[in-house]
Amino acid sequence: MEINHRIWRCLGLRFPSQIYCTERARPLAALKLASLLKMPQTNKFKSAAASSAAQSAGPDRGEALRDPNAPPGDSGGDDNQGDPQIIKSPSDPKQYRYIELSNGLRALLISDLSGLDGKAEDEDDEDSEEEEEEEEAVGEEEEGDSGEGTDEESLEEGDSQDSDFEELDEDNDRKKKKGSEKQSAAALCIGVGSFSDPNDLPGLAHFLEHMVFMGSEKYPSENGFDAFLKKHGGSDNASTDCERTIFQFDVQRKRFKEALDRWAQFFICPLMIEDAIDREVEAVDSEYQLAKPSDSHRKEMLFGSLAKPNHPMSKFCWGNAQTLKTEPKEKNINVYKRLREFWKRYYSAHYMTLAVQSKESLDTLEEWVGEIFSQVPSNGQPKPDFSEQLSPFETPAFNKLYRVVPVRKVHALTITWALPPQEKHYRVKPLHYIAWLIGHEGTGSILSMLRRKCWALALFGGNSETGFDQNTTYSIFSISITLTDEGFQNFYEVAHLVFQYLKMLQTLGPQQRIYEEIQKIEANEFHYQEQTDPIEYVEDICENMQLFPKEDFLTGDQLMFDFKPEVISAALNLLTPEKANLLLLSPEHEGQCPLREKWFGTQYSVEDIQQHWRELWAGYFDLNQSLHLPAENKFIATDFALKTSDCPDTEYPVRIMNNDRGCLWYKKDNKFKIPKAYVRFHLISPVVQKSPKNLVLFDLFVNILVHNLAEPAYEADVAQLEYKLVAGEHGLVIKVKGFNHKLPLLFNLIVDYLADFSAAPDVFSMFAEQLKKTYFNILIKPEKLGKDVRLLILEHSRWSTIQKCQGLLDGLSVDELMEFVGSFKSELYAEGLVQGNFTSAESMGFLQYVTNKLQFKKLSVEVPVLFRVVELPQKHHLCKVKSLNKGDANSEVTVYYQVTALVKLKGCEDTHLGEEVDRNWTEVVTQQYVFDRLSREIDALKLMTKAELVNWFMEHRGEGNRKLSVHVSLPEEEEEGSKMSLYGEVSKLTFLPASTLLASATTITDIRAFISTLNLYPYHKILK
Repeated sequence: MEINHRIWRCLGLRFPSQIYCTERARPLAALKLASLLKMPQTNKFKSAAASSAAQSAGPDRGEALRDPNAPPGDSGGDDNQGDPQIIKSPSDPKQYRYIELSNGLRALLISDLSGLDGKAEDEDDEDSEEEEEEEEAVGEEEEGDSGEGTDEESLEEGDSQDSDFEELDEDNDRKKKKGSEKQSAAALCIGVGSFSDPNDLPGLAHFLEHMVFMGSEKYPSENGFDAFLKKHGGSDNASTDCERTIFQFDVQRKRFKEALDRWAQFFICPLMIEDAIDREVEAVDSEYQLAKPSDSHRKEMLFGSLAKPNHPMSKFCWGNAQTLKTEPKEKNINVYKRLREFWKRYYSAHYMTLAVQSKESLDTLEEWVGEIFSQVPSNGQPKPDFSEQLSPFETPAFNKLYRVVPVRKVHALTITWALPPQEKHYRVKPLHYIAWLIGHEGTGSILSMLRRKCWALALFGGNSETGFDQNTTYSIFSISITLTDEGFQNFYEVAHLVFQYLKMLQTLGPQQRIYEEIQKIEANEFHYQEQTDPIEYVEDICENMQLFPKEDFLTGDQLMFDFKPEVISAALNLLTPEKANLLLLSPEHEGQCPLREKWFGTQYSVEDIQQHWRELWAGYFDLNQSLHLPAENKFIATDFALKTSDCPDTEYPVRIMNNDRGCLWYKKDNKFKIPKAYVRFHLISPVVQKSPKNLVLFDLFVNILVHNLAEPAYEADVAQLEYKLVAGEHGLVIKVKGFNHKLPLLFNLIVDYLADFSAAPDVFSMFAEQLKKTYFNILIKPEKLGKDVRLLILEHSRWSTIQKCQGLLDGLSVDELMEFVGSFKSELYAEGLVQGNFTSAESMGFLQYVTNKLQFKKLSVEVPVLFRVVELPQKHHLCKVKSLNKGDANSEVTVYYQVTALVKLKGCEDTHLGEEVDRNWTEVVTQQYVFDRLSREIDALKLMTKAELVNWFMEHRGEGNRKLSVHVSLPEEEEEGSKMSLYGEVSKLTFLPASTLLASATTITDIRAFISTLNLYPYHKILK
């Protein structure tokens, strides 16, 4: 269980982006998507598997084995000698050194001198305080200067197949820095978490994590650290897990030492001002309130309540105003005193592991860390140990069926086992091996069978490695299946299919061939890994330091070292029906669930497993002959050679093909030097935006196409060849990436299935029903509804999700879908981008394959890829609408100012090829083609003074400004105690009157009538 809070204070909440279509839903087996039951913000995304035994792609020890393609600056001078015992990837240019301070704090120093080109960063960055203030004032705007929801933005929102768990991909594509050079970063992990909460103060560990930010003896300003980071382009965050608490930050390199000193005071001498307690309790309570509408958090709390009463898993780890303010006052508990005691007892140096990364030598980093962190006090007391409290879920309440009413419209079955702790088996990773097979989607798999029956849409299986799923008292293994309506009606048969597959695995025993295949795939990925954002990297590493010996700090959570069938079998043989917990989510349960979970108010009921199934599963039951192990994977790359350029190298993409049916942009990678590539295509069509009905048919088309591809493309997917199909605003976007060796095979497979698209009637019906649920699940989120309303007002000819929902409710047929698909494929413009380890000649083959296979005509009319924006009147307009989620008391307020263009500061150093590709793709998909936009914006900002910026700001916020406010809220009478159904009508808007505080604003109650009289801005395009 992990609670992250700092993101909402510093960067703005990151809400889930689980929209209607369509990213390949890779199983937890392959990726261990760590968000299954995890608190907001952090998504560790630990892909555990690979092998040092795979010598062709094995790890490196320090500088001992140097890869010939590694970037320069790897070894440094005498002051940068790394620790040869720490195993690292040969493609990793960083140097590592492990030290232990006299107070017991353990630190890993990470020197990243790559990219310096022999020049210190400070020499190139002589900005004044005035310039820094200007940078701060410019800030970052959400969603662009014009207010348009750009095509790329909408694509990224719509990139995930709907599932039970809205948080699965909430942070994918959202953790990138928008405004910083490659930062210096640090993270510190304390080996104490919410398991150590006192029984009379639930949430104290989480609360303390908040309070240490509130100033220190050396730097007493209450929010001084946040202000310092904001001024110098940094960010910070923190999280509280069951047995660990993590703090992390990043900042510009030249401010790193000072930031380290300020940050370290949290652990040396925090003030924790008594006067700040009530304010920070409200912050903790706000997090709790924001989490309440989340189905994954609700499931987690319900599951925790099944633990034995005295086990720490049954504690309320979040904390809220009730547990940290109201009840303590009633019981005369001095919260301030208890906070001080908790900090003194548990924030001890010998429980701490620290990771720091910067473009400094290792000797410099060692000097800084020693000077600053040696001051952290150590109490010498034994670390809290819960390892004796085993088997917390061996209770009569566990092996039953729990029916739950979800917030979202979704049917889902989760089957869960609580196993003995598995952390000690990290070199074998038995749960990862099992999850790989459970989550397989190829022929003979569980999901393949369920899809053929139209019973399921997605399946995730495994252990997320969060504190909730894995700690010193137990390890969870769960299988979560997103069901169709028919699958929900047959959920016992679905469970039976899962148990048959597990019985097959138990009968056959662990297979060395499969284990070594996983090793090889993960070893390849580790060997040629791309660099990650420093703040994410140090966060992972400081936690790894709590779990693994020094040599495995970098590999312990990624590589599979040893095939030990007895270890795998020990875990596998515990996955039996009689030890399983079944949890069934469905809106159909509303009105049938009399029980309420104490903290999140989740409606649920509990019952025995049906006698027929209980008796069947308790005895001998036949295997299903249609279930079998996967065949050998033919998509695993074996050629990792870097290609020789066949044309002059360029700094930015160049157009190498251009005709009336499409064009191709190309850039050979000679910077990151890895055997990987990115291929992206935008198939632009004039039929997509013709009507809400067409948009719904387009969504159905893309969802069914992904469904059709799931089985044939799965082997490529698990071989680290990723693909994503997105229903964009104006066409279909195809994205593939991974090792270039087999990437064309995957791309061609996708185009083949697009060319030969078909939709069986039962599959069509399944996705039409699912799409209704998905639209509902979008619109019940206040922030999504607010955005929908805002863009409906601002963007000319835009169709809203509400209109799409209405179009779907009006009814559609398979024949209409096939007619639409025929029209879509008949007339297209294909625009592509290829970057990475391909020659220009090889890259041309991608566009040629698209045009030859699809045989489409050229566009008869030009199709704009951006919406035109209306010109708002010079006054304040307000559109207030009723929230469509009766169970969510949170409101959404968006204030939009329509202004002249202002460039945004985006100076950054890409950490991996994907960041460069994302930036270039935005230029292609919007048909702007300003590939040097970053440098142009930075040059423009250098010419701007603080006075000019202030004047610009005042000019556009004064009287006569073009201002639009969009409010989404529940009327007060509906906020509490409503007896109405949670699942209300979402196909129409209900407009609300303005509050008295906004009586001067002009209220919008008819959007179409309001915008019908407004002028339109021309399409915005930079020509030079």
